[in-house]
Amino acid sequence: MSFMAALLLAGAAASASAADATVSARVIVKFKASTATQALSVKADTLAVPRHAQALSQRIGLALTDGRALDSHTQVVHAQGLSSAQLAARLAQDSEVEYAVVDQRRQISVAPNDPLYAAGQTASTPAVGQWYLRAPTASVLAAINAEGAWAKANGAGVVVAVLDTGVRFDHPDLTTKLYPGYDFISDAPTANDGDVRDSDASDPGDWVSSADVAAGGSFTGCTAEDSSWHGTQTAGLIGAATNNGIGMAGVGGDVMVLPLRVLGKCGGFDSDIIAAMNWAVGVAVPGVPANTHPAKVLNLSLGSAPVGASDCVAYDPAIATANAKGAIVVVSAGNDGLVINVPAKCSGAIAVAGVRHAGTKVGYSSLGPQASISAPAGNCVTTTGGPCQFALLTTTNSGTTVPATNTYSNALNPSLGTSFSAPMVAGTAALMFSAQPGMTPANVLAALQGSARTFPNSSTDSTVSACKAPSATAQDECFCTATTCGAGLLDASAAVAGASLGVQARVTLSNEAPSPSQLITLSGASSFALSPRTITSYQWSLVSGGGVVTAIAANGATATATPTAAGRFIVSLKVTDATGAQSTTTRAVDVQGSGSTQAPAATSSSGGGGGALGPMWLLGLGLGVIALALLGERNRRLQRAAVPVAARRLPR
Repeated sequence: MSFMAALLLAGAAASASAADATVSARVIVKFKASTATQALSVKADTLAVPRHAQALSQRIGLALTDGRALDSHTQVVHAQGLSSAQLAARLAQDSEVEYAVVDQRRQISVAPNDPLYAAGQTASTPAVGQWYLRAPTASVLAAINAEGAWAKANGAGVVVAVLDTGVRFDHPDLTTKLYPGYDFISDAPTANDGDVRDSDASDPGDWVSSADVAAGGSFTGCTAEDSSWHGTQTAGLIGAATNNGIGMAGVGGDVMVLPLRVLGKCGGFDSDIIAAMNWAVGVAVPGVPANTHPAKVLNLSLGSAPVGASDCVAYDPAIATANAKGAIVVVSAGNDGLVINVPAKCSGAIAVAGVRHAGTKVGYSSLGPQASISAPAGNCVTTTGGPCQFALLTTTNSGTTVPATNTYSNALNPSLGTSFSAPMVAGTAALMFSAQPGMTPANVLAALQGSARTFPNSSTDSTVSACKAPSATAQDECFCTATTCGAGLLDASAAVAGASLGVQARVTLSNEAPSPSQLITLSGASSFALSPRTITSYQWSLVSGGGVVTAIAANGATATATPTAAGRFIVSLKVTDATGAQSTTTRAVDVQGSGSTQAPAATSSSGGGGGALGPMWLLGLGLGVIALALLGERNRRLQRAAVPVAARRLPR
């Protein structure tokens, strides 16, 4: 380094120190492949840290240090004395930098901070069944019918990567279902296991103490809380051993789980999550041994509220890479009742919203047009502060800090949140790949959405209305629509049936929120037939006019209708491929307008989504408002947290 460069760096360091040496910046930088910057080493088992910080320092006049690499052209860069946002802005101006974004923290989805949960922690333990895996009934519309799916596929040979807090490898329902995985946490205080990245993906506990909060540093803006065992819970929903005579059944049957530890105390950083995403699908990550068990499904039950235009800059390429490798990325929508979180909102992600047992949006679930589909998230349905009647049962641990007895969640220690909706979709997708290994990510999404059951849109509770576009105010229980909660209710049996057949009908609309007198075009073009097969015919019919449509005009893959008033009408599409295989779906179309009196929607195991769903998030009728208020205040506190700690844990 030249004398002038040394002076420059010394001056920059002195300036940073004078500004505020306690402020740390952490940024993800991707270098342009066409520049003189050398690609990072991707040799497996090497521990070499990338060495681009010095060159960057000389060019921008600021002292920088190297962080971990994500792939051959992407790494983390650190600095002192300025915020991460300021550093990202400086680095983005460099001619050799493709992008520079804040390395933000993402969190697991933990239960809402509501008195009902706290009251249940010390009570006796009532059993809670796996109602969510059975066939749906008139009173439990949201059940996913995994039993029907298991009759068609067993999940054998498929790997699901669970990017979370790690797992308890000694849990009796998981011991035979786990690959070794990897710990990707690169911040020692966050890791809480005495070191950083290593081959041990076990969960040591992610509790945050009052002393941690008071100390600040890595825990600035965090909240004191017990260990969540969140990764063990999500892994159990996906892959708990089935038919082993103990415990519970996982949605994915004989699927294998690849645990990747990316979250620790107070969450985890984007850079670690993205590196794990790459590694999960077989992409080499510097300093990490090669993955010998590449995954077809990635489950990310994590996220945080969007902050700006750069939210998905680093996630979009990682999701695209996974898709290019033939894998899908399933992400929980979030639990603040507001907009879809990051990375669920990012391009290519399958964002899963949460519903109550009755098929209505559970109050805490985030919502918006980026939602792909909905699945059970758990709810309590109690006004007395007693046990949750519709909690989700899964594997967990009883330790409040370090591990203790392995056990299962229950009605007084419930698993609740979109963190647990996502694993149901991930487990279903694994069964689909088992039934039809040749499916592409686009095929999987088409089959999931085309087979989804229609959201309900009527209720004896007149206080429940249709979900609206997300705003600054959290929405409680509401009837879902295609623009708020995705295509419909997950139907595992129908989705696996579509995969097995290699053909699935699917209907999309030219306008997902049509008005009376507006011409609506319905398209079956997104229906899929497994390559090289093609769809040869489309047969449309009007199932129910709902008093707003009297006929539809069909023309091959499309059909049109013009409603005369607000309400709901339902169409059916049957597709036939070149082999003669057929698939039928129904699609409910909700026409917007004041004074709408929508008719109840019929449901079908092969039906498409698009109706209205309205989960009711009640931890007691009187406690619902309190829960939302607490979540809202909590979210406001999180948004005020200094970058890069942009978010904290989300409700389970």
